Amino acid sequence: MPSPLVSVLLPVYNGEPYLAAAVESILRQDYERLEIIAIDDGSTDRSLEILERFQNTDRRISIRSRENRGLIATLNEGLALARGELVARMDADDVSYPSRFSRQVALFTEQPHLAICGSGVDTLIGNRIVRGKPSPIYRPGSMRILSMFFTLFIHSTVIYNRRVIPDDMLAYDADYPHAEDFDLFRRIAERFPTMMIDEPLVAYRLHTDSVTSRHLRRMRQTHLKIVAENLEQDGLFDDAGALREIGAAVTKETIRVVAEFIVSLERKISAFPPEMRRAYEDGLLCFFYFLYQLIADEKRPELTHEFLTRTGKWQLIRRRERYGLLAGARAPWCSRISLAATERVDALARYLESVPAASVLPQQGAL
Repeated sequence: MPSPLVSVLLPVYNGEPYLAAAVESILRQDYERLEIIAIDDGSTDRSLEILERFQNTDRRISIRSRENRGLIATLNEGLALARGELVARMDADDVSYPSRFSRQVALFTEQPHLAICGSGVDTLIGNRIVRGKPSPIYRPGSMRILSMFFTLFIHSTVIYNRRVIPDDMLAYDADYPHAEDFDLFRRIAERFPTMMIDEPLVAYRLHTDSVTSRHLRRMRQTHLKIVAENLEQDGLFDDAGALREIGAAVTKETIRVVAEFIVSLERKISAFPPEMRRAYEDGLLCFFYFLYQLIADEKRPELTHEFLTRTGKWQLIRRRERYGLLAGARAPWCSRISLAATERVDALARYLESVPAASVLPQQGAL
């Protein structure tokens, strides 16, 4: 049986600083039967020039360049152009490790019923890499439930199996801007087997100009919308609007509502059979941290204090954060000073945990 063709879908919008490294990492895969579909979504920098230079040396790259239409339209255009049985996602600012595709293709070969596969990531910050760690929550029987609460995979680690996923399902929905991957993954996981290779096969780059950073607020609002829809569908939540409101405004009232939702859902989950209960608990815990970060980013410690008190989950945050927030209700200024110091300590800890990127990433060429 011949090796399946992998179509690599690469949307590009003003990706000049990191694009060459992303493309080289695909061309240097130890799995060679691939095509790269690069769609330049109206870039105003040198992205198109960089893509054309690579295309001149490797005909596996096809380029389509046109006016800006946005990420969702670009992704769907790429899916329509893809010829492969397997479709891989790649972002213009990430780096795939050389064995990424061979590892993922081998999994689809072993499990032909599998619809989608993602992997763990290392985190690339500047010229340093923080190595990723396995998570115990990715169990085969838990993926559908987990997909209700958070985006199962980093988007640029995913490969879709078109032999399993119907064509009318394998499309991104414009009603879910900046969380279109969350929506697609939950729809696939609801009907078909999904799997995580829980080790890093991609270096995921964090930088201030990424799509996630630029559209964080809208992404969170769409995320809340999806979680509410999922829980309504499972009969676990009656008022979707109440959950979405915290995305529009973080106030004591919206915190009260979302805290009551968490406590109520925990009670319902406690009656589930053990394996199902464990998956729901893992998913809800991830969603709790999502809400915690959303509230903490308001930089109003008294609101974070309110959330932790109403949910009764002070034990779930780190000790140094806990100490900084305990004074939040009466002396927010004191908490702000303490939490600012915590952020500096965290930055130092990340640096000490990291390694030079050059010691992990394949060496790039001259392009």
